[in-house]
Amino acid sequence: MANLERLDDNSLKGALEALLLVSSEAVSAIDLARALGVSPGDAAAALADLAAEYSDANRGIQLREVAGGWRFFTHPAYHDQVAAYVLSWDKSRLSQAALETLAVIAYHQPVSREGVRGVRGVNSDGVISSLMEKGLVREAGRDKQRGGAILYGTTRAFLERFGLRSLRELPDLEEFAPDEESRQFIRERLSGRAIASTLEEADDDLEDERELLGDDYDEDDTGEADARDAAYEDEAEEADDDE
Repeated sequence: MANLERLDDNSLKGALEALLLVSSEAVSAIDLARALGVSPGDAAAALADLAAEYSDANRGIQLREVAGGWRFFTHPAYHDQVAAYVLSWDKSRLSQAALETLAVIAYHQPVSREGVRGVRGVNSDGVISSLMEKGLVREAGRDKQRGGAILYGTTRAFLERFGLRSLRELPDLEEFAPDEESRQFIRERLSGRAIASTLEEADDDLEDERELLGDDYDEDDTGEADARDAAYEDEAEEADDDE
């Protein structure tokens, strides 16, 4: 492996650009330094200089630090042009239901499926399964107070896709509300009261079902509902793609 410590700054920057261009995900300064045989400090300094140079030159791409690493992004100023071009061939874009569900999980994680339903007001099981397949959502433990219900959170791929260093950079949702009534609605939905109410209703419904069915009650039956929801989400995304 070549040692670039003896080369000038431009050579180091060029090598960093080459590695980042062939990387499919954000790469840390330490990993880049190791690959190039330079010190992490030199790599970090060169990356910061590169990011500033791209920003100052107002180029079509930007170098940004996200999810614990560095990655190239298109310039936000050309969002409309890029979106129109990508949507002409991209078949993996998210449906409206998927975006809503992903937002709930991102802002309220770790959260169960019932918790997501408490905020959205509709069953989101199939949508969550689809987001997991896309690598944007993961299992994040169990809710011991709710019978071991699976809790969900976002992944590193989520941070990379939305250009975030960490979840602390998530924007305040109230900033996007057009009026005070909308802002109040957002506060109530994200306060946890809606989730708590839905979870209590779910517990009551489950208990009623158990009492009604007795020995015939089978928790595995819920898997059929999940399968139907997943199929519905697939059909919805296919419809979006055909538009």
